[in-house]
Amino acid sequence: MSSIKKENGTAGELEIVNLILCPNCSNKLMTLPQNNPLYDVQCMRCIFRAQVKTNKCKPKPIIFGAGWDIVDKVLKSGFITPSLIANFKWKDEGGDHQEIRFYPFVPKTHLKKRKLSDTAQRANYWMFDYINLDKLPYFELLKK
Repeated sequence: MSSIKKENGTAGELEIVNLILCPNCSNKLMTLPQNNPLYDVQCMRCIFRAQVKTNKCKPKPIIFGAGWDIVDKVLKSGFITPSLIANFKWKDEGGDHQEIRFYPFVPKTHLKKRKLSDTAQRANYWMFDYINLDKLPYFELLKK
């Protein structure tokens, strides 16, 4: 992963814990250690955990996920896909905008496996994308 993508991801996670309370119990969220598998934030009170994805664009139905291997093993073990907090930020003629969406359940049918090219930094590494997010229910946690 490029250092810019990693910095954007870390900044997005910090932004979430500073702007959003736990969708389950309304307590404070905290970031998890870097490279923690599957989850980026958790509640400081209850057992809520979620993956965070920050995109510098308007909300869209497809966003990049993460490494396929770990999520595939988790799903094969009978666990469900981690909850997703999608942080969309964009600028247009109307100014700066932000929408934070919480997808409590993302079925496996909304994950699409993809392979990085042989010239990518992590050549031939298997990743996944979240797809058809526009077909899933979500909670709007913030809109400005």
